[in-house]
Order: sequence, then structure tokens, then C-alpha cells
Amino acid sequence: AGCSCPGLKALFLPKLNKHSLYVYGSEGALERECARQPNEETHSLLSVIQFQQLLKNYYIMVMVVMTFLNLIAIPIGIAFLDGSPSSRGFDAFNLASDTIFILDIGVNFRMGVITDDSEVVILNPKEIRNHYLKTWFALDLISAFPIDYLALIIEKIEHQSDTTSYSASKLVRIIMFARIFSLVRLLRVSRLMRFFNEWERVSNANMEAVRLFIRIICLFSMILLLCHWNGCIQFFIPVLQNFPKDCWVVKENLTNASWVEQYSFGVFRALSHMIGISYGSVDPPTGEGELWVVMTSMVSGALMYTMMVANVAAMMTNVDAPSKAYRNRFNYLEDYMTYRKLPRDLRTRISNYYQARHQGKWFDESEILNLVSKSLREEILNILCADLLNSVPIFKNRDINFINAVLLRLKYEVFQEGDIIIRQNAPGDRMFFIGHGKVLVETPTFKKELIDGDYFGEICLLTKCKRTATVRALSLCKVFSLSSECFWRILQGFPEIKEELEKTARERLLYLRESQIKHEQQVLLKCVTKDTAGETSV
Repeated sequence: AGCSCPGLKALFLPKLNKHSLYVYGSEGALERECARQPNEETHSLLSVIQFQQLLKNYYIMVMVVMTFLNLIAIPIGIAFLDGSPSSRGFDAFNLASDTIFILDIGVNFRMGVITDDSEVVILNPKEIRNHYLKTWFALDLISAFPIDYLALIIEKIEHQSDTTSYSASKLVRIIMFARIFSLVRLLRVSRLMRFFNEWERVSNANMEAVRLFIRIICLFSMILLLCHWNGCIQFFIPVLQNFPKDCWVVKENLTNASWVEQYSFGVFRALSHMIGISYGSVDPPTGEGELWVVMTSMVSGALMYTMMVANVAAMMTNVDAPSKAYRNRFNYLEDYMTYRKLPRDLRTRISNYYQARHQGKWFDESEILNLVSKSLREEILNILCADLLNSVPIFKNRDINFINAVLLRLKYEVFQEGDIIIRQNAPGDRMFFIGHGKVLVETPTFKKELIDGDYFGEICLLTKCKRTATVRALSLCKVFSLSSECFWRILQGFPEIKEELEKTARERLLYLRESQIKHEQQVLLKCVTKDTAGETSV
């Protein structure tokens, strides 16, 4: 599925997938882009790597891994590996990574760029080149500068010229300068952030749990990376000073130790400074260089601690926001009840209602439903309430559009045990559908219990008369209500149903009047019978 194009060009056209639909917005826009690209005058369309290709996703993954390995390996190589045979693997890695990052610059000159309107991919090499030169080219060029190639060439030249002591010392200085200058490759951290941002855009991850997980991983990765760099710098400064007698490396007898042991002590010393527990050794720093390193390490530790606390606080604030909103509003409610000095029994009932109504989480359901489309809103309410509507004769087998219109007007309500939901002879303005719970419908001559799926109050919805019975909650009841005003407003758009229901309303009203007349006649007859019986006994 996606774009159809003969030959090899088809491999360079976008495919119909989640990412392409996210970038272009619709299948129609994707098809228009497919039709545009083969006609684009790019001199060599196949030489431009397109934004949507699966190949680019794998390429980004490789570059992320290479960048992360560089951020780990470069400080270790600069600080601990001094050109000995044990460092040949590191030198090979450096040469390979320099080659890859130089090639990456060339690839970026031929990488299709998505425009701000997210509907057109720039495939013209000239436009791609201008865009790259204005954005990331300078930083990428500095971070990809081939320091190890230059050091290797200079080393070969020096070895071929002579082997005097002056030449050897000069070579050492050149290698040391190359080490220091190679620190610019740590600018590749910007590439890492750029790749992560592009991955986030491609994946379009929007779940709070996923975002929280990514934030935690990034936070701890940055902290560990900072500790790693700090530990390497702790050892690198004495190396630059050729291990003075009062430096911590000499005091700990680590001058000729393995690089793993040196690195371990360096990280321990850095963590001691950053956490603020000690200097990492028995004696305080003595030399100026070591003193500045310790101060910088302590400041970076304080910044790290501040950043960690701020991020954790922000994460905790955003985690389980509905529960926090529930507790805040419950506190407001308790303060109000205390301020108004309400009776203790009433306070208990109000608290129980609040807990039963929201169940520990605060959601503004109407606002949430307004955030989604009308079709999704109808689908949600269909799942929640459709069976309740179908149980009512006046809604059974009706037009789906009418049912959906009614569903959108339903209101969720909660009643506690003992609450009077409707009272006899009170004005009727809505009917109720029982989602969960049990109620008792009672009149002077009639009683009936209703449970899940039942309904009541439909007579007043049709006839706009007074309530004919009292309905009391026998347990915690979760119901949906439909107001008479909304119901008759809906009927304005369905004249056939309105006419039918008006006829039903007239029949119901006539039946109620006849029932009332019969009831009054029966009461009158009972009174006359009692009076007659009294006169006869006299």
C-alpha cells in the first residue's frame, strides 16, 4: 500500500503507514506527494534519501548508538589511554567513528527535509544543502573533525624523520594537544538530542506513561554521563600536569595502575565531590588545577541535584493528576462544611456522596467528552448507556440518529441510600435510567422495586405533569437522567417521532386522568359506604 511507481524509484517513495499518515495528515495528501516526487527536477531523485524511508529509521538508530558510544569512549580514551598497545582498539574505534560522522555530513546534504507545513518534503539538492548549511552543518563539522587521522599522520611523519629526544618530546606534545582538541567531539551530544527529537516525532508517542518513562531514562542517562565525564576529568588534569607529587593520583599510588582501576577511583572521587560527602581522598586538594577541578565538580553536583529534584517534582506533580485534583476538591469541601458548621451526620453523608460520585479521581466528564469528536463521543455514550435506552419502550427501535442525540444529552448522577430521587406531586422535569443500584417506587396504593437497567419518570417526560409516585434509593444508585427540556428540543429535529410521541403522551395523559377519576370515585364510594354503614348501625 502507498505509492505505486515502476522500477527502483518505488523504493524511494513514501509508503502508507502510521508515520506517513502522521507526516502528511491523510491518504490523499500522501498520494499527492507520491505523484509530485517523480516529477520533481532533482537531477537525481534516487540520490536523495527521503524522509519517510525505513532505511532512514535504521540509519538514525545506528547514529544514536554511535553517538552514545562516542560520549562514553572519548573521555576514557583522552584521560586514560596513552597510545599503548592496549589502546589500539580505542584508536580503531575513533578512526571508524570519525569516518562515519564525516560520511554522515555528506548524507545530510542528500537527506530529504520535511517542511513546516508537514505536507511537502524538500527533495531538491540545492534546497536541502541551503537548509543544512543554515542549521546543523557548523556544529556537525566541528564535532566530526578527524583529530585521530591528523594525529596518526603526524606520528608517522615524526617516526620517519628521526628519533631524537627533541622529536619524541615534540610528538608527545602533539599527541597531548590532539587529545585536548578531540574534546570538541563531545559536541556530538547535540546529535544525540537531535536524533531523539526526530525519533519522538516519528513515533508520535503521546501516552503519559511513555513520556514519563522517557523522561526518567533521559534524566538518569544525563546524570550518569555527567558523573562519567567528571570522573575522567579528575584523572585527566594530573595527566596534563605530568603527575605532580602532590596530586591525588600519586597519593593513591595509581600512576602505574590499570586504566580500569584509575577510572574507578576517578569516578568515586567525582561522586564524592558531587554528592558533597568528602574530597574523595584523605587530604584536601593542593594544586591550583586540582583545586579548580574540585570546585567545578562540586558546582556541577549541586546543579545536578537541583535538576534532579526539579524534574522529580515535576514528574510527581503530573503523575496521577486526577487523584490530586480529587483530594484538593475534597479538602475544599471539608473546609466549607467546617466553615458553615454543618451537622456531623450531614457532613458524613456529603463526604460519602463525594467519594461514591468520583471514586477517588476527579474528572469533568462533560469537558472530557467535548475534547473528542462527536462520533467518538456517541460511541462512548453508546457503550455506557445504549442498553438503558433500548429498555425504554418510547426509545426502542428508533432512528439511530435520534438515539445518538438523546445519548449526548444524558447526565450522570449519583444518589445515596435513603435519598428521595423524586417526590410525588412535585413538578416533573426529567426521567431516569438506572445504571447500578436499587430504588423503591411507592404510592399510597402501590410499591415496586427497580434494579439495574430499569427506568422511571418517563410519564412526566411525555406529559409534563406532576410526579405520580415517590422514588427512594434503597442502595447507592448511579443513574443517567434526561431532562424534559432537552428531550423536546431533540424532537424538533425528528417531526415524525415527535408526532408519534405526542400521540402517546395524549394517550398516557388520558389514561392518568381516567385512573385519577376512578381513584377518586373509589375513595368517594368508600366514604359513602362507611357513612351508610354508620347510619344503619344507629
